Amino acid sequence: MTRRFSPIAWSINSNIYEVNIRQYTTEGTFNAFAQHLPRLKDMGVDVLWFMPITPISKEKRQGTLGSYYACADYKAINPEFGTLADFKSLVKKAHELGQKVIIDWVANHTGWDHIWTKSNPEFYKQDAEGNFYDTNNWHDVIDLNYYDHGMRTAMIDAMRFWVKECDIDGFRCDMCHLVPLDFWFRARVELDAIKPLFWLGETLDVPYLQVFDCFYGWRWMSNTQKYYRQEINLGQLKDVLNHYQYDLPDGTFPMLFTSNHDENTWNGTEYEKYGEMATPLAVFSCTWNGVPLIYTGQELPLRKRLPFFDKDEVNWNGTPELQTFYKTLLQLRKQHPALQIVAKPEILVTSDNDRVLAFTRKNEGKELVVILNLSAQDVDVQLSNAPVQGKFTNVFTQQPVTVNGSFSARLKAWDYLVLTS
Repeated sequence: MTRRFSPIAWSINSNIYEVNIRQYTTEGTFNAFAQHLPRLKDMGVDVLWFMPITPISKEKRQGTLGSYYACADYKAINPEFGTLADFKSLVKKAHELGQKVIIDWVANHTGWDHIWTKSNPEFYKQDAEGNFYDTNNWHDVIDLNYYDHGMRTAMIDAMRFWVKECDIDGFRCDMCHLVPLDFWFRARVELDAIKPLFWLGETLDVPYLQVFDCFYGWRWMSNTQKYYRQEINLGQLKDVLNHYQYDLPDGTFPMLFTSNHDENTWNGTEYEKYGEMATPLAVFSCTWNGVPLIYTGQELPLRKRLPFFDKDEVNWNGTPELQTFYKTLLQLRKQHPALQIVAKPEILVTSDNDRVLAFTRKNEGKELVVILNLSAQDVDVQLSNAPVQGKFTNVFTQQPVTVNGSFSARLKAWDYLVLTS
């Protein structure tokens, strides 16, 4: 399958940080979040993804504050967060720091009292009695009617508003496979004509990768959970990685994560899902060939679920415990040639293939070696006939390491080793 679009250059080797504005600070506003921009910049964050910033419908609202994903007006700001001027100022500050901003776009449905329900009811699916409805058993939203081409035009016009008015850099498109693919083709052509944008699609549907530069690494996430529960083996995990390497169109890549807003709220924190395996998986996300995602507060670390419909802010007292951990990984991604997207990983054979995942990446005469103990036991691991030789540096300790035919390392349970030449 051939892609019609090429990803914008800055997106290829970037990372993404998902911002949950409501829960990020006590105030829950753009202005309060802006105080964190320098810290996030220092941590190495490239792209800020803001969960939906539009007003939330009141009719059939869930909880006290409602779901970000039940939009009441595509061209307005949720007053809970501040004003349009506040958001524009936030984008400007991020740009001054060299960061990019993408916003969550919910194109499949709106809330029950979206302004279109009054002005353009034909924009919605309706049953035989003329009632709006939703096909996914989501209580607080109703489906849009993509057979109505006026609605399609209005949707693209709303997206255009945020690009032209606020100078955003792209969209994270919610459940994009629920919207006809030809709509996304049109949207990308028209909106990229204003400025080249980054397109992140919440999907696993391969045809949609013709449009979207980056897709959800759900397959890896779900299989790592199965592996942690001892339902599958490490060989089956490697099959997923081979799928990402060889079965997808060029120019698109997975977003890799251990948490996001849905996972944290509905399925549990990364520590609920993975226990201590969360840490080597975070190392993997930042060193495999994809785009790593860090969710609000993971650098603390965040050990609680954040409610979806109510207020329960993150506690930022003190220095985040994993700030330096993520800074090391994210800066490595920026600086090391072997972590460029063109450097394809090669899985290495080890003396303990049932518990250890090891791989190397090479580019421009430089090499990266990653060894992950994905088990609750200490292991003594050797690289068996590995095509890796030379002098390396442990990126977390800065200690020199020589890798040769007799190289071995002792890794504690859930430990990791990242070496660079």
